[in-house]
Amino acid sequence: MLGRVPLKAVERLANAGWMIRSWCDARWRANGLIRAELGRDLLQLPIDVARRARAGILLEKLIDQRIYFGRAIRGGESLPDLDAVAHTLAQQVRYLQGVAPGKPIFVSPFHYVSQYANIYVVEKMGALLGIDSLAVVSGVPQNQYGDDHALIPGIKVLYTYNDPNRGGLGVRVARALKRHGVAVLFSDVPPFTMHRYPMETIGVSISGRNARIHNGVFRMGASFDALLLPFYLRFEQGRFTARLFDDIRLADKDAPQSLAGYIETALSENYPQWLPAGHPAMYSFAAAK
Repeated sequence: MLGRVPLKAVERLANAGWMIRSWCDARWRANGLIRAELGRDLLQLPIDVARRARAGILLEKLIDQRIYFGRAIRGGESLPDLDAVAHTLAQQVRYLQGVAPGKPIFVSPFHYVSQYANIYVVEKMGALLGIDSLAVVSGVPQNQYGDDHALIPGIKVLYTYNDPNRGGLGVRVARALKRHGVAVLFSDVPPFTMHRYPMETIGVSISGRNARIHNGVFRMGASFDALLLPFYLRFEQGRFTARLFDDIRLADKDAPQSLAGYIETALSENYPQWLPAGHPAMYSFAAAK
C-alpha cells in the first residue's frame, strides 16, 4: 500500500499522522514540539515554518518506504524529479573533472528529506557517470525494509555505524577514489550522532555561535587534494528539488568554514526537513569530553 501512495499525498499523511498520534502519545508530541521550538528559537525561523518540523520524522519514514516499496513492486520505479537532480549532479562532476583533472571528488548529500531519496539520487548519478558500484560512506543501518543491495545494486556502502572494521574505512575510501575518482559521503553529520565512537571534529562558526563539524572529510580530502560537492534535497507538494552548492577544495585552510556556511544556509532554508532536527546540541560539542 505504501509503495502505491501518490507522492503528493505523503506530506499530508505525515502531518495528519503526527497530529493523530500526538493526541495519545505524550512523548511523540513532545519530540515534535522540541523540533519546532529549536527551529524557532535557535534559527529564528517563522513559527509557521518551524511547525512543519514537528512531522519531520514521520515524513522521512513515509518517503523512505514510498521509494523503497515503490521500486520493489514496480521492478525499479523511475522518479523524474530525482532523476533530474542526478543528471545535474553528473553534469557538475564531469565539469569538475574537466577543469580539475585528476582530483578526486566527494559528492556530499546533506541529511535532508530521506536517506533513500539521497541514495536514489547518487545511484542514478553513478550510473550516468558509468560507475557500476559507487562507494557511499554511511552510518545508517542497512536493510531496514528488505535487502538493500538487491534493490539498489549500484551502491557499495562503506558502513561505519557498528562496523567492526571501521578502522579500515580510510583504506576502503582510498581504493574507491583510485578506482572511480568519485565517492559519496555525508559531510554535514552532527557530532552527537556518533554516540558509539569518538568523532574527530574541527571548530567552526554556525549562526554566529561556536560549533564543530566532522573533520574526517578534511583530513582525508587534503591528503588526496580532493574536491567536495555538497547539495541537499527539498520535498514540497509532492515534488523533489535540490540546492547545489559550489565545490570546496578540501585542502584549503578555509574549507571547514566554507562547509559550515553551507550547513548554516541549508538549516535556515529547510530546517523542517533536516533529518537530525530536534537534538538540543545541534553542532555544539565539547571537544575535550
